[in-house]
Amino acid sequence: MQNTSRLLTSLALAGLVAVGSSCAPAESGGPSGATGSGPFDVVFTGGRVLDGTGNPWIFTDVGVRDGRIAALGDLSGADASERIDVSGLYVAPGFIDTHSHSSGGLMAEDRSHSQPLLAEGITTVMVNPDGGGMADMVEQQAALLEHGLGVNAAQFVPHGSVRRAAMGSENRPPTAEELQAMRDIVRAGMEAGAFGLSSGTFYAPGNFATNDEIIELARVVAEFGGAYQSHPRDESTYSVGVVAASEEVIDVGRQAGIPTVITHVKALGPLVWGKSEEMVANYVAAREEGVQVFTDQYPYNASSTGLTAALLPRWVESGGRDSLVARINDPELIDQIKEGMREGLRRRGGADRIQIARFEPDPSIEGQLLSDLAAAAGMDPIDYSLELFQEGGPGIVSYNMSEEDIQRFMVQDFNMTASDGAFPEFGVGVPHPRAYGAFPRKIRKYVIEEGVVSLSQAIRSMTSLPAQVFDIPERGLLVPGLVADVVVFDLATIRDNATFTDPHQISEGMVHVLVDGEFAIRDRDFTGAMAGQVLRKVPE
Repeated sequence: MQNTSRLLTSLALAGLVAVGSSCAPAESGGPSGATGSGPFDVVFTGGRVLDGTGNPWIFTDVGVRDGRIAALGDLSGADASERIDVSGLYVAPGFIDTHSHSSGGLMAEDRSHSQPLLAEGITTVMVNPDGGGMADMVEQQAALLEHGLGVNAAQFVPHGSVRRAAMGSENRPPTAEELQAMRDIVRAGMEAGAFGLSSGTFYAPGNFATNDEIIELARVVAEFGGAYQSHPRDESTYSVGVVAASEEVIDVGRQAGIPTVITHVKALGPLVWGKSEEMVANYVAAREEGVQVFTDQYPYNASSTGLTAALLPRWVESGGRDSLVARINDPELIDQIKEGMREGLRRRGGADRIQIARFEPDPSIEGQLLSDLAAAAGMDPIDYSLELFQEGGPGIVSYNMSEEDIQRFMVQDFNMTASDGAFPEFGVGVPHPRAYGAFPRKIRKYVIEEGVVSLSQAIRSMTSLPAQVFDIPERGLLVPGLVADVVVFDLATIRDNATFTDPHQISEGMVHVLVDGEFAIRDRDFTGAMAGQVLRKVPE
């Protein structure tokens, strides 16, 4: 059953209603769906407006009043406190990042301003993906708001953290009591306003869960009209295979009756390149069956994870880090562990495709390839990696995707845009550039340079589609009555500046960005406004 906000969003998409608490019909020749009364706070004039639906841009004015889109149309004769000529620029809804690891950064006083995100045009981030993050939604909400927010944040209840809270990192099914404890945590999270459940069944401890366990928790989410987003159990040939792992995610949606999202969709490594064709066919077939299947994707040919997750067999992680270290130091197990690591390295395409992104015990190795580091140490890459595991688990960037697969996923009308970015401390480590550039990169590379998708399609994948899939109220469209999360960008200059070797560079091209009606970027400069809030899903 659709709840009220999803229904209103759907009607707005169809152009049947103007959404807002004080909607009034447009007068003949007047603005479309004008709401409220009195002068506009600001009117953007002369811009090419992309409303987020996927329709082509049109020339029209956009009026903002009291933090909301108040009108679209000819506003040349309307009273306005300020009029801004945006001729030659594009006006669109603020971008929604459906997969963001930014919660830690947003909680930090020196990063809560969200400036790298705003520079991408992101006005809302969805946090706690991959089954990770804080399990207590109320506690996290307070932490996110402690220093203010430059962007809006929407929460997932993270399965891995929920499982760890209920039963630790044990590699076994939960008892009836432990499963009920997990249900209770998920229910509390949804009651606190979370938008759904995330999982990372590729990672420990999520990997230790059966799909039946996930389905049981997803049924709790269904009571609140939420969605399910998953980093699948396998994106290559680690266990069940990339195709079967996607089917697992789809089955959660089928059994629980909720939207389900295969997040940062990919075919990881040369062994599965080309599998995108079969995967997409399966997604289409499931949708024809009536399962609400969606994907999201970041526009890069490299992924990022931990070296532990990339190389070690998952059983080695059972019980936590102390158990892991004990196992890699066990002479009776080491040959078996090394064999599993060799398979992991083969899946990734070799040590020359793995770059160290972050390693706190020794930052000097950051930004270097595993193959070069091992050669300099006179060691086999497997033995060198085991030495690293003794001190901790390095973060890595892994060059492992084919352009053909990237584009095949990207052109699907059920595919959203995401960053998978972690919002690192500026200048610390050599993280994946997606943390700074995912959204402008999609526009620059795949719209302007490659022509893979149209500009209106790309904007839809960043705005109305995620708002509809996750039922994010009052956002994702330029429709009178909705919240004024708005971006105004210069198509000639929009670009990602972050690179794999020099990632700490913010994007450019955003001329104005409004969050909840306040300028966060004005005339290409940050204003310091902290207008973001923690969004809460309204239960059915």
